[in-house]
Amino acid sequence: MKYFEKILIANRCEIAIRIMRACRELDIDTVAIYSDADKDSLFVHYADEAFPVGPSPPSKSYLNKERIISVAKRAGAEAIHPGYGFLAENAEFARLCEEEGITFIGPKSKTIAAMGSKIQSKLTMKKAGVPVLSGTDGGIDDIDEAAKVADSIGYPVIVKASAGGGGIGMHIVHDPSEIELAIEGAMRIAESAFGDRTVFIEKYLEKPRHVEVQIFCDEHKNRVHMFERECSIQRRHQKLIEEAPCPVMTPELREKMTDSALRVAETAGYVNAGTVEFLYDNGEHYFMEMNTRLQVEHTITELVTGIDIVKEQIMVASGEPLQYAQEDISLRGHAIECRINAEDPMNNFSSDPGKITRYRSPGGPGIRLDSGIHAGFAIPPFYDSMIAKLCAWGMSREYAIARMKRAIYEYVILGVKTTLPLHHAIMHNPEFISGNTHTHFLQEEHISRTLKRYIQEEETRMTQLATPLRADKKVAAITAGLVAVIEQNRKD
Repeated sequence: MKYFEKILIANRCEIAIRIMRACRELDIDTVAIYSDADKDSLFVHYADEAFPVGPSPPSKSYLNKERIISVAKRAGAEAIHPGYGFLAENAEFARLCEEEGITFIGPKSKTIAAMGSKIQSKLTMKKAGVPVLSGTDGGIDDIDEAAKVADSIGYPVIVKASAGGGGIGMHIVHDPSEIELAIEGAMRIAESAFGDRTVFIEKYLEKPRHVEVQIFCDEHKNRVHMFERECSIQRRHQKLIEEAPCPVMTPELREKMTDSALRVAETAGYVNAGTVEFLYDNGEHYFMEMNTRLQVEHTITELVTGIDIVKEQIMVASGEPLQYAQEDISLRGHAIECRINAEDPMNNFSSDPGKITRYRSPGGPGIRLDSGIHAGFAIPPFYDSMIAKLCAWGMSREYAIARMKRAIYEYVILGVKTTLPLHHAIMHNPEFISGNTHTHFLQEEHISRTLKRYIQEEETRMTQLATPLRADKKVAAITAGLVAVIEQNRKD
């Protein structure tokens, strides 16, 4: 069965290729859009058709809603998959698709809008009986009132932007003397980043785990969960390593968390793939937010369940019921994902765009690599620094870690700084190996010192590989040849 004839992918790089792969298996033609900076990128050549969408800055290309809709209509695409980031959780873009008769592969625009407000979604879930952290029930702009709320729930507290994401606009406050500056700073950043200066306060947990549940719903009121993912290792409130399942999960806790996640989905009237995020501390879990889109880390859920989530998204968006009942979904083994970013972990994770001078992919049993890069690829400075996702699967967590260590050893990216040495360090860290992680794992001094030693060790090894080998030139030539073949096939 063919669910759509043609789908436009409103995204770039590895996630664009990931979605195109699913479409190719479903015999669906794909349309890529690209900015000036991406005109020679692999995802552009992989698609059946490709259209320019504007200059390099995202605001003029990948966030240009009207232009993307225009390209979809011109190409005859019946549906748009937004991937993640950019317009994936933009209610207005989803509404424009609905008005133009184009299927938005994701939830309805009204659902995105309802869950996009952290304040409103928290209130809604509180009424539905889902556990939430104590804090304000609405936005706050009065400093005196903020101080009273913080005093009542107890320091430390966290100030968050209601419309925020990715840690933007978050301020942790440990002392009453800091609350005024935190509120003012959060409002200023929120207005600049999201056009909405609304902020709220809630209790801050010092060392919680960040655990999320993958859910999936269709238009026929079928709802399932695909178990949980542990996402606690982060920098600047953004995830670096994820794994499935959570190392400390028990059957009782899993039942509570998945029940809460499905209650969130039911309350929101949710359709398609979504993720419900929780903080977990001292045996209790608390609703944090719902991501109304495909997650970066969907890969590890696919590895432990055997379900192609992107294909399922496409089928459900076409009106089909879910292919799986809850009893059909089971956990098999353990999977870990390392986000490979073009960043310098020894320099406060500063981004390091540039040209990749040498590249060698890992492989072998249990390894999955989602990327859109190759030798000679120039990483543009305009977009998120993530350039690849390296995943390892094994029948046990210990086995998955061993495979990830081996894959990192095999993976060579030279010409730019990356987080590969950091991942090497974490895979060798005793606390990580024991499963003792939390959201401030990288900030703990004793862990930080150990990680630096391993990072330096790995960087030294990478430097020794800096002289290009004849084999690398051959790989680069093969890559160029593959791009040419793909391009010719598309023209034919």
